[in-house]
Amino acid sequence: MTLIKKANEIERPKNVRMMIYGQSGTGKTTFSLSSPDTLLLDFDNGVHRLENQHRTDTVQVRTFQEVLNVLDEDLSGYKTVVVDTVGKMLDYIIVHVCGKKQPRIQDWGKINMTFSDFNRTLYHSGKNVVYVAHRDVRKEGEENVFVPALREKSYSSIVADLDLLGYLEMTDKGRTLTFNPSTRNDGKNTCQLPNQILITNVAGKENTALQDLILKPYEDVCLKQSETEKEYQKVMDELKENIDLITDELSANDFVNRIDKFKHVGNSKAMAGNMLLKKTNSLGLVYNKETKTYEHKV
Repeated sequence: MTLIKKANEIERPKNVRMMIYGQSGTGKTTFSLSSPDTLLLDFDNGVHRLENQHRTDTVQVRTFQEVLNVLDEDLSGYKTVVVDTVGKMLDYIIVHVCGKKQPRIQDWGKINMTFSDFNRTLYHSGKNVVYVAHRDVRKEGEENVFVPALREKSYSSIVADLDLLGYLEMTDKGRTLTFNPSTRNDGKNTCQLPNQILITNVAGKENTALQDLILKPYEDVCLKQSETEKEYQKVMDELKENIDLITDELSANDFVNRIDKFKHVGNSKAMAGNMLLKKTNSLGLVYNKETKTYEHKV
């Protein structure tokens, strides 16, 4: 049995890996906890500052080994794991790897791998993973760019594994979450979510902002992409079947006359043109631009 999958057979995970960063007081933790069935890994020791209605099951972390032990427990009752904050988590990982010594250049590979293993374990268990980070400023030429407060030696490897990187801030509109990167903030948006989302909490109602504004739309996008890929593969199979039947200039011209009648998806028409060109070349046919038909080479 082959392990190779066609494009329309590729499985799309429904869980998300994201990072929310911003200044203190913008509600990063509260927003992150508005996800379903949440477990909080409290590296910052700040859960006691949350209002009672926003608290959830929590691990008050003392060592990174405790976190690894938690991963061996039955976490089937949780859909989302929130890490608050990822910067402090890296500090715990450094102690876990290096002890009381300062990390050396050769240690960073193991430090980053330890983080990646943690991230991968949660993700492959089907959990949404939400990292909370403070805001830092990076100088790019004359511009100041807002970025997550992460150690430079870990920044790229951490962000590379994320589906979403959002900057949370207070604006004149209210609290907004920006995913697309710009000249003023770093970001990542692989889920085709709106560039900027306004976050509102309705008094007296359950806090479900992250579920409603990110997780549900992301699931909808994945479903739509999956359906589109199936439609694309279907029309490509039909086009290939028809092109395989071309044996001479008559059948080539017949296909050209019918090409617009297929239910094209994305670049399927352009791909059909490429396949047709290869086929007609193999049959010794050339396209006459004046008559707009295929003919045998003279």
